[in-house]
Amino acid sequence: MKAVELLAPAGSPEALDAAVGAGADAVYLGLKTFNARMRSANFAYSQFEGALRSLHRMGRKLYVTVNTVFEQREADRLYQLLKYLASLGPDGLIIQDFGLIPMVRNNFPSLKLHASTQMNIASARGVNALSKYGVSRVVLARELSLKEITEIRLHTNMELEIFVHGALCVSASGLCLFSSYLGGKSANRGMCTQACRRYYHPDYRGVSLEQEGGGYYFSPSDLQLIEQVPALVQAGVNSFKIEGRMKSAEYVGTVVSAYRRVIDALAQEDGPGVQAAIAEGLGILRNDFARTKTIFYFNQGDAGGTIDWLKADQSGGTGILLGAILKVKGAGDARRGLIPRGAVMPVAGDSVRLHRSDDSDRKSYKMSALEQDRSGSPHLWIPIPEGFDVGDAVYLIQTKTMSKRYAPVIPHTLESFRRTPGRDKAPLMPTPPVHKNILKKFPEGLYGAVSRIEDLYILQSVRPMKVLLAYNPRTVAAILGEPRSPLPFTPEEIILVLDPYFPQALDGALTEAIPELIRRGYHRFVVNNPGHFSYFRTTDAALIAGPYLYVFNRWAASFVSTMGTDLFISPLENNRQNLERTVDPGKRARAFITVFAYPHLFRTRADLSRVYDFQHFKDSQDEPFTLMSNGNATGSVVIPAKPFSIVDKIPFLKEAGFSRFILDVSGPLLRKADYKDLMKAVKNAAPLPNTHRFNWKDGFYQSAPVPAS
Repeated sequence: MKAVELLAPAGSPEALDAAVGAGADAVYLGLKTFNARMRSANFAYSQFEGALRSLHRMGRKLYVTVNTVFEQREADRLYQLLKYLASLGPDGLIIQDFGLIPMVRNNFPSLKLHASTQMNIASARGVNALSKYGVSRVVLARELSLKEITEIRLHTNMELEIFVHGALCVSASGLCLFSSYLGGKSANRGMCTQACRRYYHPDYRGVSLEQEGGGYYFSPSDLQLIEQVPALVQAGVNSFKIEGRMKSAEYVGTVVSAYRRVIDALAQEDGPGVQAAIAEGLGILRNDFARTKTIFYFNQGDAGGTIDWLKADQSGGTGILLGAILKVKGAGDARRGLIPRGAVMPVAGDSVRLHRSDDSDRKSYKMSALEQDRSGSPHLWIPIPEGFDVGDAVYLIQTKTMSKRYAPVIPHTLESFRRTPGRDKAPLMPTPPVHKNILKKFPEGLYGAVSRIEDLYILQSVRPMKVLLAYNPRTVAAILGEPRSPLPFTPEEIILVLDPYFPQALDGALTEAIPELIRRGYHRFVVNNPGHFSYFRTTDAALIAGPYLYVFNRWAASFVSTMGTDLFISPLENNRQNLERTVDPGKRARAFITVFAYPHLFRTRADLSRVYDFQHFKDSQDEPFTLMSNGNATGSVVIPAKPFSIVDKIPFLKEAGFSRFILDVSGPLLRKADYKDLMKAVKNAAPLPNTHRFNWKDGFYQSAPVPAS
């Protein structure tokens, strides 16, 4: 058997010790900036250097996460971090922002690049596209089947890494805007507040919240593929990754030891031994105190499989539910809460997590002395902090007996590790030029975006300059099917928008349809995934880089330009200041700005209409949202009831040199009257009521001020 790597998370020095002590071949960790787990402890520079030296002496590897998008004003700080890392030699960087590819290749070629799962690579075309630009490994998106993973391996020589254990996102990897929309804490910036795991109420329109109940409708179970490890090795996966940089050292050690047993048994090529190792590993994993387990899409490959990974009655947190607090007494350090006696009872030294009944707060801590209830009941008084009260849930997340001491990896003395990033300026990255013939194909003005053929007929009532039409099975069938009805817009007036989620299973259909669409006169496309570019390599199609390629900086703009797109659509999370920093005055014709949209807060490959009978729902603050399911063809998306709008800012944007704007009305069912009202507001530069500015004014949430570069 070819050696495979067991890769473990290290969110803290203690977790690092556990990962290595339990047998991980490699670890991944983040420093204090530019990583997708900004809420974990992460590592100081001296700790990182000490860990790197120790791990290399042990023959283990260390990968550094630099897996967030960066704004233009952060380019200098990122460049300084990369120069620092290049001087030390970690075994790879796990990256999300496409701008990091030219920044590293042009300046620090010794650094190896691994594409994060946040890049949303789910096809062989996507893998190979990055391979051409020097990326040496891809962490595949998690929403793939064994069949798809096997097919990807057949069509690439790139190293493939997959997640085998840990928390899942309900959203397709790297495509979630939910947390960002609710307060600028972007998942693309390592600040996700896990809005999907909150408690929601169905809104059946006219039924009160008390009548309709609620549930954790979008909180998925945890991934566990230990029984599938032999098949994944056979499929050619190079690295098995455990999720959990926010988890405890005990959790990391437990999970690593379980998977280590199975991988070692496979290396001995002993069939019966493998099954015994799997059984032993499953026994170990019963103590990981996480959510219920799922193999996710492993045995399927499209939206038609079983959706057993969503359980509405399963809290968004992890651990064993001990019950809800029955009574509270005392104050300050003497405050206690009474919990009911159950099959599992905690003892002093165990760790619990308190979960507010309205889902507004959670807190984990290790418990001190406990008290039996003196009233004669079998219940137990446990210490609780201020802010938690009767009705709040208590979960056991770690027992005292789970604690295990591991040899420290980081040297005790760190005095010799004194390097830190310098104050270098990043090289100037000019805005790439725009070819005039491309601009002729995309004239200045207002563009309309829809996802249904029937909406084209509404748009013709007040015709935009051109139309962006979502590429999906229904729209393509209407265009290519027989007999064909004439559309209100010609192929030259239609720009087809490819979906950002591009799994391997869709490759065959796209391979057939795109050449035929081009033959019939559709020569304009929006590409949203690296895997899309190869379809157009030998064509005369004009391409726009879509918002899900996340052009937040000049380096990313340069990268998508080298891929074959002169124009890009600014990400919906972007803000005006960053957009103006990214694109030089005089070259702003290259940028499309969405001025109205119902943002896709998250999207999932599954058709959730098969498990939920509601379309509208609300959170505990009465904020309304809509669940849209389009069957097995395109899965499901969640959008806000309150759209994003900056239509009143169009005159100011024109003054700044921007000239191409998108009205995306592909949300709820479009009505002609609403569309005409929207166009009237655009004409009058009037603000729309009951809309949301998203991050346009305030930008991303910043835990600390970021100096301008």
